[in-house]
Amino acid sequence: MTNRPPSAPQVKLTYRGQDITASAGQTVAAALIRNGISAWRITRRGDVPRGLFCGIGVCYDCLLTVDGVSGQRACLVEVVDGMRLGDAPDVPGTEEQ
Repeated sequence: MTNRPPSAPQVKLTYRGQDITASAGQTVAAALIRNGISAWRITRRGDVPRGLFCGIGVCYDCLLTVDGVSGQRACLVEVVDGMRLGDAPDVPGTEEQ
């Protein structure tokens, strides 16, 4: 007998045209990191890659596009099966695919 909690159902998402999986209940940021994606935005000044930083919605470093709606904080949005994710719109050449 094991004392592990039951695993959460898996959901499928699309990030920039790439299929990824996540566990139901995860945030978008957790799902991206789980799939090896650590940065999904580039700063306007300095072209510095950004992703998850504070994890509580305060810093706005994790902005991205969710189902066509830009400016979403990946650390606060919970994954939904079939969700389409794209980079923040201020990243040249990385429009949602």
